[in-house]
Amino acid sequence: MRDISFKPQGVCSVNLTFQLDDENKIHNVQFTGGCNGNLKAIGKLVEGRDAAEVKDILKGNQCGPRQTSCADQFAKAIEQALAE
Repeated sequence: MRDISFKPQGVCSVNLTFQLDDENKIHNVQFTGGCNGNLKAIGKLVEGRDAAEVKDILKGNQCGPRQTSCADQFAKAIEQALAE
């Protein structure tokens, strides 16, 4: 299990951690800051799902007038983790 830590940019959350198992399934998503209930829900919805699939679903999601969102930042974190 790989531990991933990511500093989101341009959003209310200030840190994101999650784990990827040997099959690139997502586990234990934790956002620090941001919309607590919504971000906990994202973590529950993606638990055990394929990282590439989650990335594709969340990528490009915007929050209000921002060009990004916590979900989009999560997609960027996944993309970065899969490239390593």
